[in-house]
Amino acid sequence: MSNDQTRNVKSFGKRLGINRSSVLVISALILILLVAFTVRILPMRWEIPGQIHLNEYDPYYQYSITDYMVKNGLFSPYTDHWINYQQWYPNGLDMSQSLPALPMTGAVLYQAVSFLGVNVDLMTFCAMLAVVLGTLCCLLIYFIGKDLGGHAVGLFAALFLALAPSFLQRSSLGFFDTEIPGILGLLLFILMFLRSMNTKQSLYKSLIYSVGAALALAYFIAGWGAAYYILDLAALFVFILVVLKRYDRRLLINYGVTMGLGLLIAAQVPYIGFSYLTSVPILPVAGVFVVLLVAEFLQHYTVSAKNKMYIVIGMVAAVVVALVPLAYSGYLSSTAGKFVNVLLPTLRGNNALIASVAEHRVPAWGNIYVELGIAILFFITGLYFTLKNPTNRNIFLILFGATGLYFGVSMARLLAIFAPAFALLAAIGIISMLKPFMSMLKETPNATTKAKRKLLRVSKEYSIIGIVLIFVILMPQFVFNPIQKGGIETGGIPRQYASGYMPTSISAAGLPVVPPNQMPQWLNMLNYTSTHLHTTDVVIAWWDYGYWLSVMGNVTTLADNATVDAEQIENLAAMYMSTEEDALNLISTTYGQKNVQYILVFAAEFVFPTEDGYYAYPYGLGDEGKWMQMARISGSANERLTKAGFMHSGNTWTNETAFGSSDQESGGWQWSEQGINTVVYKLLSNAEYDFVSKTNGIVNATSMPVELQYFKLVYNSGAETNFGRSGDLVPLVALYKIDWAAYNAAHQKR
Repeated sequence: MSNDQTRNVKSFGKRLGINRSSVLVISALILILLVAFTVRILPMRWEIPGQIHLNEYDPYYQYSITDYMVKNGLFSPYTDHWINYQQWYPNGLDMSQSLPALPMTGAVLYQAVSFLGVNVDLMTFCAMLAVVLGTLCCLLIYFIGKDLGGHAVGLFAALFLALAPSFLQRSSLGFFDTEIPGILGLLLFILMFLRSMNTKQSLYKSLIYSVGAALALAYFIAGWGAAYYILDLAALFVFILVVLKRYDRRLLINYGVTMGLGLLIAAQVPYIGFSYLTSVPILPVAGVFVVLLVAEFLQHYTVSAKNKMYIVIGMVAAVVVALVPLAYSGYLSSTAGKFVNVLLPTLRGNNALIASVAEHRVPAWGNIYVELGIAILFFITGLYFTLKNPTNRNIFLILFGATGLYFGVSMARLLAIFAPAFALLAAIGIISMLKPFMSMLKETPNATTKAKRKLLRVSKEYSIIGIVLIFVILMPQFVFNPIQKGGIETGGIPRQYASGYMPTSISAAGLPVVPPNQMPQWLNMLNYTSTHLHTTDVVIAWWDYGYWLSVMGNVTTLADNATVDAEQIENLAAMYMSTEEDALNLISTTYGQKNVQYILVFAAEFVFPTEDGYYAYPYGLGDEGKWMQMARISGSANERLTKAGFMHSGNTWTNETAFGSSDQESGGWQWSEQGINTVVYKLLSNAEYDFVSKTNGIVNATSMPVELQYFKLVYNSGAETNFGRSGDLVPLVALYKIDWAAYNAAHQKR
């Protein structure tokens, strides 16, 4: 290329605003987004060949709504008041009581790509959409970081969010759930809301950003129940600005437009409705707006200190007068109960059902460190530098980080909200630490004396050492730390990539392991039920597997992860922990015999070699590990179940201690006579013996043999599984048919 051509290219680049620095930033951003996308799509290696599946359990619920919208129209679940009778037999599940943002987003985009001629099945599309939207979130946080501290902060924030374990897990292939529109709406809101607060821009531009923030807020509210968090965070932020005497009229206008328009739009959304505007968490939003009106009045009128005090007292009195009737009516307690459980996590320990859900638990501090890694040092540094420079944006970031951390350590699931705050503050911490070293490297020698030149050279050497040291500290965050999942070594996968590297849950047979190939036991069982059973056949299974059975297995279930009926889950738990006689009595009395024909258990057997051969040992990752929760949940309903006649003398319990005790030497569980007679023990042991019998005597069972009275094994998916000679984990999904004829005959003789 000639010199004239080179000058022309440079001139054209300048007109477009392109220079060497912007090229580097764009290249780095593209690389980070590519990393974010690639890590999230890694589980596809277990899905090919064949259909790509969704991850975990709840995404299948969202998929079923999306599928209904694609077939019947976007608003059809709400206008049709769709009751899904394949779930929560016999009453069914009201699907119109669902947040619409995610399924509507999936349905609209799916119809768009189908119109363009892209031929892809809906489940695969939904699985991929999680990856795309998760990557988009990384792009959004880049722009937020750029506004807060420049391009470098934006790039580091995007990198941290791209590889944040809590967010990566909830935005990897197949995780088609509410966190996706939630985090997307959260980041869009923060970006637009903070930009609307910029007093250096025109009012017109500020209003445009306020409208954008309102639309993002409405999308967040329509997508995730955690939207109350950002509403009250924004209200707290604006209130603190008023307290710090940073009020101006622009603040009143922006806050009013954002909150007013956002809530008005959200109130039009199906399922949300205008009742949302009267819920308790909205009260602070309205209260802060009143504070802004008072601040506007005080700014333009001279008011004595005495009158200001009267105004404050009057406002407090008005709040008390408004809240007292609500408190006495019980409105506050009923509406705010779920939020109190987050604010006061110790209250959740009293509820066995809530305590049984892993993502609702309070994470241990060790788990918090595993989540944050060595970058926690930079997070703390970022807080320090942000506090040193308390601009309006930095005040918001401090509040975001502090509240996000509190809610994250209160409930494991909410670490996804903390991830963006952590990414931004850690990025600011790194850049703030690098700045002095970079400044020294850029210094040009003005001194002419030899001593000064030598001093400058030494300072530059120290700067290089400091920069290298920071990156060495940061390196383990993305490169080292091999992990284990469920006791199975993952091959030294760095901790940050492990969440994305895990296969979809159903492709790993519901086990938290990284297998060399797809584990098809659950997929085979769901294929069996969809081809051999009727849609109206009720399959009793622990509530974890309800969505898989109803959506993929095309049968009817008693309960699933929606947990809409705690009493039914208690009944379900009691069925497994009762004797066969009592369990069938409960089923027959409560649900009838006509459609309730099958019961299912899921076991994870570890086959290990000994001197006497191979033994199958219950590993604790299936129902053989979940039965304690069944005992606690049903035990919490002891009084009700006893009064109904389903618990009686000699067969009652309040928790797992009635069924045995832990062996102090071996660490295993020693079943009592009552435990050996439970349905769950019998069905699990029978499935284990069925597997053992099909290994030609190579494997022996570690549990006691059992005899079933009223259950007949019809299919044991995994019983024919080959195992490695050094031992292996073998999932078993066993389906039993209830022998109602034998049960009724036994009762007639009595």
